[in-house]
Amino acid sequence: MSYFDVASSAPLHPVARQALHASLDEGWADPARLYREGRRARLLLDAAREAAAEAIGCRPDELTFTTSGTRAVHTGIAGALAGRHRVGRHLIVSAVEHSSVLHSAESHRRAGGTVSEVPVLRTGAVSPDAYAEALRPDTALACLQSANHEVGTRQPVAEVAEACRAAGVPLLVDAAQSLAWGPVEGGWSLLTGSAHKWGGPAGVGLLAVRKGVRYAPQGPADERESGRAPGFENIPAVVAAAASLRAVRAEVEAESVRLRELTDRIRARVPELVPDVEVVGDPVSRLPHLLTFSCLYVDGETLLHELDREGFSVSSGSSCTSSTLTPSHVLTAMGVLSEGNVRVSLPLGTPAEEVERFLAVLPRAVAAVREKLGAPVAAAVTVSPSGAPDALVVDALGKRCPIPVIELAKVITEVPLGGTVRVLSDDEAARLDIPAWCEMRGQEYAGTEPAAQGTAYLVRRVTL
Repeated sequence: MSYFDVASSAPLHPVARQALHASLDEGWADPARLYREGRRARLLLDAAREAAAEAIGCRPDELTFTTSGTRAVHTGIAGALAGRHRVGRHLIVSAVEHSSVLHSAESHRRAGGTVSEVPVLRTGAVSPDAYAEALRPDTALACLQSANHEVGTRQPVAEVAEACRAAGVPLLVDAAQSLAWGPVEGGWSLLTGSAHKWGGPAGVGLLAVRKGVRYAPQGPADERESGRAPGFENIPAVVAAAASLRAVRAEVEAESVRLRELTDRIRARVPELVPDVEVVGDPVSRLPHLLTFSCLYVDGETLLHELDREGFSVSSGSSCTSSTLTPSHVLTAMGVLSEGNVRVSLPLGTPAEEVERFLAVLPRAVAAVREKLGAPVAAAVTVSPSGAPDALVVDALGKRCPIPVIELAKVITEVPLGGTVRVLSDDEAARLDIPAWCEMRGQEYAGTEPAAQGTAYLVRRVTL
């Protein structure tokens, strides 16, 4: 089985396993106690903090260990907003932040604060100028991920941090996806990370708060972790997290070059091997191990099952793989195709042969799914018969992705050039996938009209 989903969670690194086992015998005591066992535990905790701080690029006394990366994000945002409440209650986030950031933003909004969401380019990156324009005199905090968790695009953190510094606004960076690949450049104020993303144990998060940043811990007071993370420290897990981060950093210089070559190979070959595919995300400024592509006329959940049967574990941002049946907020913000979405994130040490095997398996897996759904075999070039209707209606109400687009593709050739197809759909993914189909097929997306149920999407045939 080839595990290609380290963006979700990386396998436990051998160094983490060794450190975890060793510290179970030495790190069980209370590090706040002065007797021998407590001193041993304190030494382990301090050494782990120093190692992690060095990898992050902060002082040890600026670093707090939390119970998860999500907890680090929630704690960091809440403390920074509270510390600067006299400045104002305005929070800035990008449209493609991790859900933990967006959930914190929604909680802040419900509590009476204001939130600005900075849009992204089609590559998934924010424009530094657009981010700078969102800053206001009452901005208490700005948030920007270092790299996107779904498409791998790196964000211009250094430029945004400089704009925030000029405005006197602290910047919190969610570095969960990028910390394994190196420290975050730029003058960030707060930073968060998650150990299981780089091969450490689950249940360990990192929160760094620079000295001088106004910060007010929320919740009941606690004497541990500078009052920012209450509760007894899980010292063995913390030690394993710090040890594995250091070990991974020692490996990534060579591995990043090799993995980028492998993901570049996938990016280039998938559109050649599989028709009707859109590779999304920045092709250059991205994490070396991660790429995402979307396949027209494909149910993402079924495709993932097909690949799983062939021995590949990948993930998806398709609405068809979600219990809520809503498309990924990242793909939505980018304005790219969401159906049949596949995210591949390669672990360290991935053999080139496994990538070649994936490329051999993918075309027949996609073809099998399309056949089950009755999708068009290829984009036919058809001249409509004389007397063809100038407009057709496709009723796709109650049908989920990718059925509305499949039905559109089947009938577009039945209208003459200049004719219109009106697609009725109540599937939220259609807002993305129908315009994306038009762009890929060279047809004109003419917008939407009100409908008795759902929405009417208008597509004008402009090419054969």
